[in-house]
Amino acid sequence: MIVKAETVFTDASGTGPRGYLVRPDDAANYPGIVLIQEWRGIEPHIRDLAQKLAAQGYIVLVPDLYHGQIATEPDDALKLMMLVRSNIDRALGEIQMALEYLRNDARVQPKNLGLMGFCMGGLLTYKMASRYPHLAAVSPWYGAGYDPKQEDLSKVSAPLLAVYGELDKGIPPEQIHQIEKSFAEAGKQITVKVYSGAGHAFLNNTHGAYHEASAKDAWQMAPDFFKRNLV
Repeated sequence: MIVKAETVFTDASGTGPRGYLVRPDDAANYPGIVLIQEWRGIEPHIRDLAQKLAAQGYIVLVPDLYHGQIATEPDDALKLMMLVRSNIDRALGEIQMALEYLRNDARVQPKNLGLMGFCMGGLLTYKMASRYPHLAAVSPWYGAGYDPKQEDLSKVSAPLLAVYGELDKGIPPEQIHQIEKSFAEAGKQITVKVYSGAGHAFLNNTHGAYHEASAKDAWQMAPDFFKRNLV
């Protein structure tokens, strides 16, 4: 499927946060997915993922949480990520703007949306799942540092697909087990997939962490998850 991409303002004023929007190049209606960046920003890997999703029949919006900046070195990425985490409510507000942008797009059908994020975006995806009521499918990937609280989990209404690498040094196995246990105790639907032999950011084929077998399987699983819950 041929897709087209553009940069859009995600607020009504036309002066606020921007996003990278990709949609099939036709006039049909499609489900909407907000995709949240890794720590480097909206780099080629993230744009490629958005295009791949759109080519499978989705309208995809990536909110630009770094406001035009893209890190090329790990030190720069860390600084930008820490700025976001120091004002996480602002980042969540910008993600909500992106979600509302899609809901208000006449060609996005149905109006309950998908949400997925990677690395830093995985953590933000977890947090957004309890803050935004119009979600039908949520998929955090290797989101470190998430500490689920029962009062937050009570507000989660969408099923989750959580993806991790077994060798991810920043996410201990006990953290993953605690997330799975907390969701189960809250009566929420979560599927946790931990890939053997894979580390952090194993889907990213532009950096050294890429793990081909895990990446291929996971990337097939994610669109299937969205198809079941959005289409």
